[in-house]
Amino acid sequence: MTTVLVLVAFVSAYVLIATERIHRVAAALSGAAAMVVLGVVDAHVAFFSEDTGVDWNVIFLLLGMMVIVGVLRRTGVFEYAAIWAAKRAGGRPFAVMVMLIVITAIASALLDNVTTVLLIAPVSLLVCERIGAPPVPFLVAEVLASNIGGTATLIGDPPNIIIASRSGLSFNDFVLNLAPVVVVLVGVLIVMCRVMFASAFAFHPERVAALMKLDEREALQDVPLLVRSGIVLAAVLVGFVSHSVIDVEPSLVALLGAGALVALSRLDPEDYLADVEWGTLVFFMGLFVMVGALVEVGVIGDLARSATSAVGDHYFLGSTVLVFASGGLSGIVDNIPYVATMSPLVADLVSAGDGSAGSRSAWWALALGADLGGNATAVGASANVVVLGIAARNGHPISFWGFTKYGLPVAAVTIVVAWAYLALRYFVLA
Repeated sequence: MTTVLVLVAFVSAYVLIATERIHRVAAALSGAAAMVVLGVVDAHVAFFSEDTGVDWNVIFLLLGMMVIVGVLRRTGVFEYAAIWAAKRAGGRPFAVMVMLIVITAIASALLDNVTTVLLIAPVSLLVCERIGAPPVPFLVAEVLASNIGGTATLIGDPPNIIIASRSGLSFNDFVLNLAPVVVVLVGVLIVMCRVMFASAFAFHPERVAALMKLDEREALQDVPLLVRSGIVLAAVLVGFVSHSVIDVEPSLVALLGAGALVALSRLDPEDYLADVEWGTLVFFMGLFVMVGALVEVGVIGDLARSATSAVGDHYFLGSTVLVFASGGLSGIVDNIPYVATMSPLVADLVSAGDGSAGSRSAWWALALGADLGGNATAVGASANVVVLGIAARNGHPISFWGFTKYGLPVAAVTIVVAWAYLALRYFVLA
């Protein structure tokens, strides 16, 4: 009976998160509270258990990176990059879009997609106004690029952070296995944007002339701080890449970098903490408690055993089902709770395998399906919701279906390409 009640509480919270009937933070906390009331979760299960508790590595990795970006924002470097790119593109709308897509994809891989769109989207609105281009296609293209680019690294997309925590995969593992296909997918996105947004690329010479007069150097507000931030960020990235060698978790690397940058910046706490998404961190905590309750009552284990029996040693079939199912479900609900729910199951599937590249490909199938499927609808990924909010506040509202008519084809095509990559790399050429 307890298991049934836990499932009802979990599904109810999940539906509230997916439908946004109430704020997702409130839904996650309500779900976590229900697990406590049902007697499944206590302090040990929620806060101290490695299998069922809040994953503090995820929480503090996000916190550290948010603080670092909060300091970087004060330097104006993101505004500089956007204006620089637009001028180098000669103000031609399609060339501007390509530059912004590439910048967004790279930044999303090095930082995270939500933070990247928060910084790039407002500047894109300014650039579109300057060149006389409709901003909606540019905003949509950027959020699609952020979700694709964020797939490449451990820190680029929140689902990847969850997968890394559950699987023990390193920063290098993500780069080596996902970055190659992400480069291809960014190229696919550029081609699709050229077709989907063809009407947005009208050239206005008088507007472009005004853009070319902008001095991107004026966007830089604190060059000494930018230099210090660049050094610290480079050190943090080196720490991510070498964490398995130096035996320091990425979460500690991020916190050390954040602490060093705060000390060097001499900013007031309200300056660098203003960019911390506290709601996102609390949402993660509630989510981990809910998923931990499912593990505690054996639901995840039962599902894993059933899936293992069904798939057996047919690893290609398992990865195929996982990448397409993850893509479909992540388009309907936010990919963060989906991956948090699936990660324990995939962990059991992989541990039951023979250790081959094919059996381990389930992790990459989950990451690719969830990250790319998030592009399908306006609620598929957190970055989508953020950009729609920015667009609405600036008088350019994007409806659910207005986003979906572009996001769904991109998600479908990129997932098919990702599946072909999985088949080729881990089964044909393995």
